[in-house]
Amino acid sequence: MRRKNYTDLKEEVWDTGLCSGCGACVAMCPADAIIFRKDGEFSGPAHTGYCKDVQDGVPCGACYAACPRTKDQHTHHMAATGVGECLRVLSARSGFDVRKRQSGGAVTAILASALEEGTIDGIVTIAADPWTHEPGAILITDREVLIAKAGSRYAWWVPLLSALKTAVVTQKKERLAIIGVPCAISAARIIQSSEHPFLKPYGRAIRLTIGLFCTETFDYQHLIDKKIKGEIGIDSWDIERLDVRGKLIVTKQNGTKIEIPLQELEECVRPGCHVCGDLTAVDADISAGAIGSAEGFTTLLIRTPTGEGFVNHAVERGALLIEGETNMKIIERFAGDKAKRLAK
Repeated sequence: MRRKNYTDLKEEVWDTGLCSGCGACVAMCPADAIIFRKDGEFSGPAHTGYCKDVQDGVPCGACYAACPRTKDQHTHHMAATGVGECLRVLSARSGFDVRKRQSGGAVTAILASALEEGTIDGIVTIAADPWTHEPGAILITDREVLIAKAGSRYAWWVPLLSALKTAVVTQKKERLAIIGVPCAISAARIIQSSEHPFLKPYGRAIRLTIGLFCTETFDYQHLIDKKIKGEIGIDSWDIERLDVRGKLIVTKQNGTKIEIPLQELEECVRPGCHVCGDLTAVDADISAGAIGSAEGFTTLLIRTPTGEGFVNHAVERGALLIEGETNMKIIERFAGDKAKRLAK
């Protein structure tokens, strides 16, 4: 059987609008030949023109092997819907003050506890410029930096996993946590389980995955520059926070809230989101979101023994407080609504 390489990835995923923009192909390419480039309406992966596999016949195919949207991953991708399997479902909040928390600060609490304990040595996540709100993938290794940058950036599309190369190759991290939206978590799980020789070093370095509930992700230029600033008249520096709760809620620095129906944001949504039916990140060790818990709390879906262990350690250390009830019916309803996309 012919091994597949970037030409197959381009044909099956990039050229068909299926790309989720997770960034796995960028990180896995050993020749650094794949980049993300602004081309037209949306950013997307692009090849610099040299592939060792194609040009020199050197066995590779790492980019194809890591992608969650290829034909080889089609069956799993289509089945990744609903709430998924869970060991436990909890409502929780941080046991310490997290000023910029998105809901209950539970994810920050789990990760801060793990960093302090040494069970992880880095976190691949997304942070936004506090003035412009422009997001980017980063590696965090310090507890205080983590807390300062708290507040999920799930509303933004960012090639999150591109930061894996910095974490593993440049900084030699060996116990990483990845926090991201479902598509990025699915790619991380593929990398973890792969026997591909170029993927295995990254897979060994991933210790924990935390998936964020996600309806869709937005392109920064479309949402901030064109919609919020261009049409509504709110400057980026005047935005305190952005929340997605069945609608986009823009909170200004003075506390004023503006609600925008998601139907009005279709042009801001990354095209690859339209073929994703996974709301709750079914491939994660822990999934987290505001849906299903009271305001000020985070819903946690603990899916694996690894996830259970990290939550238990955070509770034992007083970093995470388990409180309140979860409403599984509302989570199932939102998950079902997103899964309907795949039937269209």
